[in-house]
Amino acid sequence: MKEPENNNRLEEFRTYRDRMNERILEEGDHLVIKRFFNLDSGAYRDGALDARTKELLGLVASMVLRCNDCIDYHVVKSVDVGYSNAEIEDAMNVALIVGGSIVIPHLRHAYETLDLVRAEKQGEDTEDSGK
Repeated sequence: MKEPENNNRLEEFRTYRDRMNERILEEGDHLVIKRFFNLDSGAYRDGALDARTKELLGLVASMVLRCNDCIDYHVVKSVDVGYSNAEIEDAMNVALIVGGSIVIPHLRHAYETLDLVRAEKQGEDTEDSGK
């Protein structure tokens, strides 16, 4: 079976997210929306739990809530903060146990995203070593 082309899926996600967040925050002047965005950002800063741990918590919650955009965001951030595939997989296991079999399609999505992020990072490392 031929695999679909996913080379640009992460870039399309990032571009769309950035563009729409900018539109929401620049064009809209709704105080509660702006406060919510600020609360969301603040929730992932260091506190009693460090920001790194909170990324895995966000990933688990996103999988249980079945939000693929959120899964993409937290998989990318989890890789960025240095989690190994095994650590991310362990967190995804918790999401599967908590959420049940309905999480399986989102588990597939998360694994695909993880593979895309790792391939992207591998490409960056290859480019950096060639300089």
